[in-house]
Amino acid sequence: MTDMRQSRSDADSIIARLARLPWLLLTTLTLVAAFGTAALYSVSGGSFEPWAQRHAIRFAVALPVAIMLALVPLRIVGTLAWPTYALALALLVAVPLVGVEALGARRWLQIGGLSLQPVEVMKVALVLALAHLFARSGERGASRPDVVVLAAILITVPAVLVIRQPDLGSGLLLTGVGLAVMFLAGVSLWYFAAGLAALAVALPIAATMLHDYQRRRIEVFLDPDRDPLGAGYHIAQARIALGSGGWSGQGFGQGAQTQLDFVPEKTTDFIFVAIGEEMGFLGGATLLGLYAVAVVLTAVLAIRARDPFARLVIGGTGAMLAIYVVINIGMVTGLVPVVGVPLPLVSYGGTAMTTLMVAFGLAMAAATDRGRR
Repeated sequence: MTDMRQSRSDADSIIARLARLPWLLLTTLTLVAAFGTAALYSVSGGSFEPWAQRHAIRFAVALPVAIMLALVPLRIVGTLAWPTYALALALLVAVPLVGVEALGARRWLQIGGLSLQPVEVMKVALVLALAHLFARSGERGASRPDVVVLAAILITVPAVLVIRQPDLGSGLLLTGVGLAVMFLAGVSLWYFAAGLAALAVALPIAATMLHDYQRRRIEVFLDPDRDPLGAGYHIAQARIALGSGGWSGQGFGQGAQTQLDFVPEKTTDFIFVAIGEEMGFLGGATLLGLYAVAVVLTAVLAIRARDPFARLVIGGTGAMLAIYVVINIGMVTGLVPVVGVPLPLVSYGGTAMTTLMVAFGLAMAAATDRGRR
């Protein structure tokens, strides 16, 4: 009888948590992924294979995974924070040793028949580890020197490993997400000011350590018309395509720059350029509006969370999505140097999509849990 009552209680708890899920947020993320599927269908000349089909299948798998993770109690999510960070760090260390090289960079691990990009795992792990650290220290302890130094180490070590792959874009994204969690945790602004001063001093030294192609990209960013057939080719073609899209675009599957393959990486990092050319300002604004809704809904969940660990996990996930979008859109519009960051849930890529949905699943677990860790 006791077992039956426990089973009934567990079932009622799962049903209650399902009812509390932020379905509007899930719907928004689904619309973003559907937008990506439509864009991949268009850039492949009106064919679902291979990009659009695989993109849709991956999201169809990732969505229920996120929902299942949302049912995990918050205390379990907390116990997973440090083991997940340790695993992600071990995977990053393994990349230069046994990683797979592609396009001049060693960023992937081949596990069985699957390719895994460890930096994507680290993005989620870093949010969990920092959230756990600052939740344990408390709001008053967030600015303690030992806590801030440990947080800086947690951010810097994986960021350096990623930048050395080389993957400057993901390294910057990791750093940005980590700093966002520190800010949300209430770390004193004096630490950020000191960090900016240290960065200004170290910048000339860091510039000498850049790879040649990274240096050329920065030069093109500062002078957009420099080397239009070489390092500036990406931005030159992106400007042409975006400019030709106008208000409503050239039509679905009708973008000349996209369909004739003038737009580079049109299924991954530069897919927003294809959207702008074929769907125009209205299409691009609609997609950015969906991202804005997702970020605002995540922020609302973070504000409502009573547990500090839950609040930081949710806020860190929202910050991750926002930084992804800002860097990618800034990159393809020439506002920041080209660094190779995908557009979340729209660009083709399995690891990035899966890990982002895992992050949102854990964030929803934090938002729907009514217990304490």
